Amino acid sequence: MKLIVGLGNPGIEYQFTPHNIGFLAIDALANERGVEVRNRQCRALTARAEIGSETVLLAKPETFMNLSGLSVRELIAKNEIVPETDLIVIHDELDFSLGTVRIHRRRSSAGHNGVESIIGALGTQDFLRIRLGVAPDRMVEDGMSYLLSPMRKAQLETVDEMVGRTLEAVKMVLSQGEAAAMNYFNRKPEPEDPVSC
Repeated sequence: MKLIVGLGNPGIEYQFTPHNIGFLAIDALANERGVEVRNRQCRALTARAEIGSETVLLAKPETFMNLSGLSVRELIAKNEIVPETDLIVIHDELDFSLGTVRIHRRRSSAGHNGVESIIGALGTQDFLRIRLGVAPDRMVEDGMSYLLSPMRKAQLETVDEMVGRTLEAVKMVLSQGEAAAMNYFNRKPEPEDPVSC
């Protein structure tokens, strides 16, 4: 079984903030699979689903972002998950422009408190991450305030597209392996061909 964790903060006031992109992705996966993420275990809301030939446990920690590792560690222990092969963490990434989807493993937290908490709780950086770009289109004075503020309508449209690509990324990881998914999603866009006259 694979454990797919989306990071975010519980509470309706945080629902459509950039910091809750991980939760939105988990809800979209659940919706597509016809399940609801509402079972409480290990300080998280969870749901079991089938994606292709894989059984997955979808999870949204309820510990608030900075303590995400407490919930993830308990979920791993209870469900006998091996982080290096069976854990996928989906989270927002302020270093990437809004709409970007990238897949990595064995990286530092890059200042993301939720990822830092998971690394600390598990004692390893060796788990797969799907990083979803949420950087604003203009400079902001306070990054954390931006991450915890509701997104504008135009941003939400881009987020919908990004979440759709995130579902594709999860499916590709599960069906073709992470190397194939990384090659596909991490490649730089091809420059447009000049128009010939």
